[in-house]
Amino acid sequence: MSEKIYTKNAPEAIGPYSQAVKAGNLVFTSGQIAINPESGNVEALTIEEQTEQVCKNLCVVLEAAGTSIEKAVKTVCFLANMEDFAAFNGVYGKYFTSKPARSCVAAKALPKGVLVEVEVIAEL
Repeated sequence: MSEKIYTKNAPEAIGPYSQAVKAGNLVFTSGQIAINPESGNVEALTIEEQTEQVCKNLCVVLEAAGTSIEKAVKTVCFLANMEDFAAFNGVYGKYFTSKPARSCVAAKALPKGVLVEVEVIAEL
């Protein structure tokens, strides 16, 4: 049995999906992009600013699910430009201090023209 997770403190889903789903002792977040939940817009311009907003959004969704970013076991990261890899890692590393398993791939295009998207699997 699974449970859909929703919080008004994170961006609304921009499609037919949930912010996250609890299944067993795991939480699966949908990919988060750099939407500011207060304005509903992408306001961050640089890869560092966008990664910061993405990580903040993930923290809020995980908290709503009853877990935290420290309990992440796997992330999947999408970058619009692999030349942003080092700058992305600089911000990502401040949040994911537990060093979960990770995949990081280049994507031809991301929703709303953002530079980065990250999804997380975390333990409860």
